[in-house]
Amino acid sequence: MSEKIPLLVLNSLSQAHQAQIAAVYDVTYLPVPTPAQRDELIAAQGGRFRAVLTIGSIGLTAAEIAAMPKLELVCCMGAGYEGVALEAARARGIALANGAGTNDDCVADHAFGLLIGAMRHIRTLDRLCREGVRRETIPHPPNVSGKRLGIVGLGTIGQKIARRAAGFDMAIGYHNRKPREGAAHRYFDSVLALAEWADILVVATPGGAGTRHLVNAAVLDALGPQGFLVNISRGSVVDTEALAAALREGRLAGAGLDVYESEPLPPAPLVGLDNVLLTPHMAGWSPEATQASLDRFLANAEGHFSGRGVVSAI
Repeated sequence: MSEKIPLLVLNSLSQAHQAQIAAVYDVTYLPVPTPAQRDELIAAQGGRFRAVLTIGSIGLTAAEIAAMPKLELVCCMGAGYEGVALEAARARGIALANGAGTNDDCVADHAFGLLIGAMRHIRTLDRLCREGVRRETIPHPPNVSGKRLGIVGLGTIGQKIARRAAGFDMAIGYHNRKPREGAAHRYFDSVLALAEWADILVVATPGGAGTRHLVNAAVLDALGPQGFLVNISRGSVVDTEALAAALREGRLAGAGLDVYESEPLPPAPLVGLDNVLLTPHMAGWSPEATQASLDRFLANAEGHFSGRGVVSAI
């Protein structure tokens, strides 16, 4: 029996998924490590790893890649890969793959949950109900149906959000770097123009330096005092301090966020605000989605090491 291929895993996995991978690979498991833990492990064992499994927000640096002379495959469990030093990997001929498409439905479902929850004030209404407050004394939350939905990033997740919005009779607009071929929705050439038109802005664009603070104070002011923001992409895309100020001052009606700049810590400027709904980066997590992502990693790794190539290359 041939020896198992050494694999470094940097993202958290359930015990069942650890066992599923360990049945095939020689796994070193270091979930959500600190920089010091990463440095120590890679200095001690970096020379043996042939593959790394990570996620976009944890990534893999150029220095870490350089410290792994046998590395030939880097996989991201989800769709994001903003923290992986792609150029360093490609310069070495290292194969790169992700889990694109494995959790899109889960993320789109969650985005719409945040949208409905924020617009219909579900969090506040739940609290008031438990306190015995009757509906006659409560301000009416707005309809979701019939509103104008702006999507920042009409990729696969953005398109699935648009499909759900169609069921609510929403007008749909979007912003990409360029119009998406075949898209039936209205295109806007800037986020600011999209925000001026929209009642709700849903952020579904990749993270990274190119989209940092794409949603800033000017965009939030363009959404206006009746507007809502939902972010299920990366926390870096939204300026947290600008968002907190807009929510506090009534320049924005509400927000629903699954991601934030301070991760893994809660977004301190937003925690005390009633008009924001927060979830701890769970949009892509469900039993179905995580299993699909795990299976995709195994398919990518098996494809690479068998010589056929990865299934979903970056």
